[in-house]
Amino acid sequence: MTTPLRDCATRPFIALAMTLAIMASAIALPRAALAEDGQFDKMRAKIAAFVADKMEKLGGSRIIYKVDTDGLRESVVTDLRDDVYKNLREGRIAFSGLAIRDGGVELKIADAKGREQLARKLASAAEGLPSYALAVTDGGDGMVRLAPTDAASSARLHEFVKDAIAMIEQRLKEAGVQLASVQPDGTDRIRIFLPGVMEPERVTVIFARRVKVGFRLIDLSMPPEQAQSGAPPAGTEVLPGFKDKSLYLVAKDSVLDGDDISYAGPGFASGTKDPIASFRFNGRGTRRFAHVTEENIGKPFAIVLDGKVISAPAIREPITGGSGQISGNFTLEEANSVAMMLRAGSLPGHLGLVEQQVVQPAAKP
Repeated sequence: MTTPLRDCATRPFIALAMTLAIMASAIALPRAALAEDGQFDKMRAKIAAFVADKMEKLGGSRIIYKVDTDGLRESVVTDLRDDVYKNLREGRIAFSGLAIRDGGVELKIADAKGREQLARKLASAAEGLPSYALAVTDGGDGMVRLAPTDAASSARLHEFVKDAIAMIEQRLKEAGVQLASVQPDGTDRIRIFLPGVMEPERVTVIFARRVKVGFRLIDLSMPPEQAQSGAPPAGTEVLPGFKDKSLYLVAKDSVLDGDDISYAGPGFASGTKDPIASFRFNGRGTRRFAHVTEENIGKPFAIVLDGKVISAPAIREPITGGSGQISGNFTLEEANSVAMMLRAGSLPGHLGLVEQQVVQPAAKP
């Protein structure tokens, strides 16, 4: 089920999905298609072998990042708390004392039927999403504790490392770095080899910069061309489109940003099979987006990536599902780029630079 949105003219549009299960399958499609024949892993192994040979001959840079596992788990538990609160409100389940404690979420639900109802709703929402697999503990007297299982935490870490590798590869490509190997190094580290690059700090600064992701309201008080040639209204600016020369007059302040996005990835539209970029908000982002769309029905808003508008739909009704699909006559490569930029808005905060080292070429015999 999707929530219909009316786009401005023939510009790219966004169809907002209403279920997490659809979202999970959409994100997995392109990589899963490659993984069926092991093509993705084989390709990565070939690149790694080729780059290792070039490092031997040319020297270069070795860079290692480490995932902030504590911070990652904290964000997962925070999302869990938000999901619990959402389900409690939707199910009209009486509760008290909802709080994060010791890596989990605790609350009191005096009514046994209410506890069972919450467990069913969470289990249904978590179907197909291993990062939300839960251990539910009954503490007696109505006390309930929920926490991600160890297996789920490991799966989430593995998923995050894959996302981070894809983001790093994309950013290197956009920076014009043609030869690189980005590989997992253990469970929580990422190793980058850059043959011929003897100044690693020029590369690490690329990943230190956060991609600017914003969901902004569009100002209709004057045409963007007039605003560009004259004085735009206070608090607004004119931005170009992602794939065309259209101009947009948008608010400078974002109602949501990259930190509100929990997942993003390329996929294919269910009807047309056209490439799309799919995303899902975390609990906070879902609530904020629902509020913004409720307050601005009939108005357009812009999804902005690094100063370019990739989509400008009009809000037709409140959107509470927390997930969406962006389409705009993308190639698969463009859909992947958009998805990685959406995801990259929050990734740098969970990656810490451990090492950057110049590797000299092997001495010739």
